Amino acid sequence: MTVFGVILPAAVGHFDPTAALAHRLQERGHHPVFLMVRDWQQRVEAEGFGYHPVLEEECPAGTWAGILEKMSALDGQANLKYTLEYYEREAHALFRDVPAAVEAQGIEALLVDQTVFAGSTVAEHLGLPFVTLCCALALNRELDIPPSSSPWGYQPNRWGRLRNRLGYTALDWLTRKLRRTLQQQRTRWQLPPLARWNGTYSPFAQISQQPQAFDFPRQQLPRHFHYTGPIRGPSHSRAPAFPFDRLNGRPLLYASLGTIQNRRLEIFKTIAAACAGLEVQLAIAHGGGLDDNTVAQLPGRPIAVAYAPQLEVIRRSAAVITHAGLNTTLDALAHGLPVVALPLVHEQPAIARRILWTGTGAALWPSELNPTSLRSLISEVLEDPTYRQAAGRIKQAIDQSGGVNRAADVCEQVFLTRKPVPA
Repeated sequence: MTVFGVILPAAVGHFDPTAALAHRLQERGHHPVFLMVRDWQQRVEAEGFGYHPVLEEECPAGTWAGILEKMSALDGQANLKYTLEYYEREAHALFRDVPAAVEAQGIEALLVDQTVFAGSTVAEHLGLPFVTLCCALALNRELDIPPSSSPWGYQPNRWGRLRNRLGYTALDWLTRKLRRTLQQQRTRWQLPPLARWNGTYSPFAQISQQPQAFDFPRQQLPRHFHYTGPIRGPSHSRAPAFPFDRLNGRPLLYASLGTIQNRRLEIFKTIAAACAGLEVQLAIAHGGGLDDNTVAQLPGRPIAVAYAPQLEVIRRSAAVITHAGLNTTLDALAHGLPVVALPLVHEQPAIARRILWTGTGAALWPSELNPTSLRSLISEVLEDPTYRQAAGRIKQAIDQSGGVNRAADVCEQVFLTRKPVPA
C-alpha cells in the first residue's frame, strides 16, 4: 500500500477526474490524502479520502467561493492576470504547507495536477516520486503547438512556429513572477534551477485526459507521457437530481458553461434564445449561477438545473453546447456527440481549435456570439452528418485509450518502482 498525497486546484473540473483516479487506486489498496483548501474538506471526506488542509492563511474557511466568483467575472487578460497572481500565492503556501503535511500523513508519493506548478519543486525537495495529471489541456510546450492560452490553430510551418515562439515569449513575461518564485525556492532547497517550464512536470509519468486523437500532432513529448483519455468513475457523492420526466421526445441539446464561468447570464440567454427557434429541447446546467427568477425568464422555457448528472443527460442528447471546457467536451465525444463550442477564457479557445481541427464540432468566438449566429451553427452541427462521424472517430479513440484503469496502472508502477514509466 502507498500513501499518496494529491495536490490540485480547488475546482470541480479538476477534482472529479482526480477523484475518479484516486478511487481506482483506493480500490487497489492505496490510500489517497487530498491536500486542499479548508472549504473542500467536506467534499473530499464525502468521497472517502483522507484530507489535510493547505493554504489556510491565504484561503481560510468560507473564502473560496469569493475567489471563484471573482475569477468567473473576469475575461481575457484580466482573468489570466488574476489566475497567475493566485498561482504565485499558491506556490508560496505549498512550499510552506506540503512538507509538514507529508510528514504528518506519512505520504510516500504525490499525484500533482499539471497546473500546480510548485508541485514538482516540493516533490524533488522531499525526494518523493510523483505523477503529473493533466486534467485540463496538456500544457507541454513545443514550437509546433500553439500556447494553450492562445486561440491559434495548428500551423506547422515557419510562420506558425514564429507566431508560437512569440506567444510563448509573451507567456514567459506574464509568468515571470511565478517563475522567479519557483527559482528562489529551488535555490533555498539547493535544487537545480528550472531550465524550462516543461521541467515542472514529472520525470516519472505524465497522464493526460485527452486521447491522442484529440490533440495536435506532437513530436517532443517525453516517453513517459500517457494519453489515457477521459478519467471517469462512479462518484461516492450523491448524484444531482434531473427531471428526466420533462423530456418531450425532441432532440435534446445539453448546455453547460462549467463551474467557473457559470454566472454568464447573457450567454445562457443567448443559448436559450437560439434554441427557442429550433425544433429541439434544451437542458441547461448552470452550476448555481442563475436564480429561479432568472431561469423563469429564459426564452423557450428550457430545463434548467444547477447541476446535472452530466453523463446521464449527455447519453440522451443529440449534441452538446459547451464553453469548451475539457471535461464536458470529452464527455460529449466519448458518447460520439458533436460539440458547439463557445470558448471564453483559459485554455478553452485552444480546446475549441482542437474541436475544429478534428471536425467534431463548430465554434463561435465571443465577438461573434448572438442568437442568430448560434442558431445557425447549432442547425449546421445537427444536420451535417460529418460532425457526428468525426465525433464517432474520437469516441473510438477514447474507447481504446485505457481511461482510469490505464491511469491507475501508470501511477502504481511509479509508486512501486520510483522509475519513469514509458508509454
